[in-house]
This record gives sequence, C-alpha cells and structure tokens, in this order.
Amino acid sequence: MQAAPSRDGPRVNEEIRSVQVRLIDQDGEMQGVMSARDAMLRAFSVGLDLLEISPNADPPVCKILDFGKYKYELQKKKNEAKKKQKVIEIKEIKVRPNIDENDYQVKMRAMKSFIEDGDKVKVTLRFRGREMAHQDIGIRVLERIRSELETETKVEQMPRLENRQMVMVLSPR
Repeated sequence: MQAAPSRDGPRVNEEIRSVQVRLIDQDGEMQGVMSARDAMLRAFSVGLDLLEISPNADPPVCKILDFGKYKYELQKKKNEAKKKQKVIEIKEIKVRPNIDENDYQVKMRAMKSFIEDGDKVKVTLRFRGREMAHQDIGIRVLERIRSELETETKVEQMPRLENRQMVMVLSPR
C-alpha cells in the first residue's frame, strides 16, 4: 500500500512511482491493469498526461488527461465554493444598564439588521462605578433584548458576568 502524495495535488507522469497501474483512457474507458511505463507511453502518444487519481488503491488508478486543464478546473471549483461560502461574523453591540429608550431602539434596529444578514450578535452590557451594586437592572435590559428578538434568534450564550460587564451572544435561527 503506497502512501498518499506528499506534495500538493496528485502525481503526474514520471512522478508516479508504482510499477503497475489501472488505466482509464481520455474517453473514460477502463483499459485495465498495465505497467506504468506502458500507460505513460499511451498518454504521450495522444499528447496528454498520465495523472494518478487514486494513489491508495491497489494498483493505483491513473487517468489520461490534460493536466493543465485539470488544474484549471480544480481552481475554478475551489473559487466557486469560496464564493458560495458565508463567513459568519460576530457583531458587538454595547449597551448600558440605564440606556435611554431612543438609544435602545437604535441598538435594537442594528441588532435586527445584523441578525438578518446572518451574523451573530454579542451584546455587551458595561457597568460603571456603583452600577455594579444594581446588576438586576442590567439583567432586565438583557432579558428585554432577548425577549424582543426571541422569534428570529436563539441565545447561544446566556448572560454572564465577566469583570465589570455582562455578555450575551445571540445567533440567527
């Protein structure tokens, strides 16, 4: 059993170390087991490359194809997958225990837009000075946020106190 290729991508032409290979020709037809040298000569006779597709098989499976075109197609698939991928970011909203109603509504609109975009929202409630003695007010503010966003979010991290701030993380449903 031969180890997988150590470099990036599959082995091509002279890099194939196996004595015997199972060959698939340029039309996708199975040609059977033959020596790697014969397979390479067949590939060169049609002006293409011999590519090791399945190195861990016994014997390894090789295919006759244009290596440049193969690499191009692989790159195209990779770029397409990257395009479809959505990176979830964590947006942070900072509030205070004695937040004014208008400020609260502005923060809520921002949170709703972040959630609609598919991002997580980290709500940080910061206590200053003597506000630490009234943590219940802070908990009420976070509970209000949670209850208003209950339909479109789920609480990923319940409110917890970290030093002088309370943190809660919401993620879209």
